[in-house]
Amino acid sequence: MELNKIESLVEKYFDGATNVGEEKELRKYFASADVAPHLKQYKLMFGYFSQAAAQELEQKIVLLPMVQDKKRIKVWLSIAASVVVMLGAGTYLYFDTEVSSQNLGTCDNPEAAMKETQKALAMLSNHVNLGIESVITLEKYEDSKNLIFKQ
Repeated sequence: MELNKIESLVEKYFDGATNVGEEKELRKYFASADVAPHLKQYKLMFGYFSQAAAQELEQKIVLLPMVQDKKRIKVWLSIAASVVVMLGAGTYLYFDTEVSSQNLGTCDNPEAAMKETQKALAMLSNHVNLGIESVITLEKYEDSKNLIFKQ
């Protein structure tokens, strides 16, 4: 009766219909000394599976935390931004011959000076707001990316 059960379990195993308990029973049967002669061909295979299941990974895998990577990226982005600002300021000063020849900073009429100052501040405000909108868009992208990849 036991032999019939083992044969049906072997058939179920090759059909992919066995559960963990039945596979354990097959490994136990094929590990014993009294295996039926017509089933001895499977003894090596189940012996290998038992041996492979007992093996453990000896090499440790070290993963770097994401925090260090983010800090490193922020440092490099800060350095790159500083270099871009310095190059921009240097380029502006190098090619700014027209403005340096004018007499800036003096105005006889205080109302005209006020209007020019308001115009300059409005232009500055527009550029700052444009930059803030870009940063907000990048933050939305970052939030969406973090939701998708769940970091």
